[in-house]
Amino acid sequence: MTDPQTLAAALIEAHRTGTRVEAPVLPLSRDQALSVQAAVMAALGPVAGFKVARVAGGAPILAPIPACHRINDGGTRTVRDRVGVELEVGFELIAPLPAGDLPTDLAAFFRPCVVLELVDTRLSGPAADDPAMKLADLQVNAGLVVGGGLSDWDGSDFGTVTGALRVGDQVVLDGPATVPGGSALANLALLVANVGDHCGGLQPGQVVITGSLCGLPWFGPGHAVAGQIAGLGQVALTLA
Repeated sequence: MTDPQTLAAALIEAHRTGTRVEAPVLPLSRDQALSVQAAVMAALGPVAGFKVARVAGGAPILAPIPACHRINDGGTRTVRDRVGVELEVGFELIAPLPAGDLPTDLAAFFRPCVVLELVDTRLSGPAADDPAMKLADLQVNAGLVVGGGLSDWDGSDFGTVTGALRVGDQVVLDGPATVPGGSALANLALLVANVGDHCGGLQPGQVVITGSLCGLPWFGPGHAVAGQIAGLGQVALTLA
């Protein structure tokens, strides 16, 4: 495996079979990593949303979230060995965006919501920890659960929120938590300004997630997951 096309084919097979890929660390440029994302999504099907993260002094991390990995609120996800669970603020796009940057009338275009992101790699060995390989691997997204949201949002930001996350008997979060970078709207604007037509661009019905409120804890099967963000609502999942 020596080129992005071969890596994309191996990642597609890993998604379909639930296995991990033995791959060397390729010296991928950002554009090459995004091209691998696009090839993988062309095979997996529709996009459920995008994740985004700021990079100091550089272009942001962004990655599509496959709709085939979206789980209904209160649903069940089968876990092979372990999966990361993140509680996040999300924004569902409810109307087509005009061209350009984030519109000023935010409530006409977005519905804030509480989400769980699941995290897992399709890679094994050193490749699983390489930043460019992780970016190619959809920034290790492995699932999305969208919970409650605001239908009468006033457009205000989410910086420090009051959140709770319980996985089985473990309390992961219970109290104040800060969105990465301190502003969910800044992260949303970053995605809107940079996604362009990547993997079809941001479309109505898709959700932008803005970063973990609880770090990245890992769990195996046999756990009930219950999350909440004050003012947004609740979200739940079972790891089977």
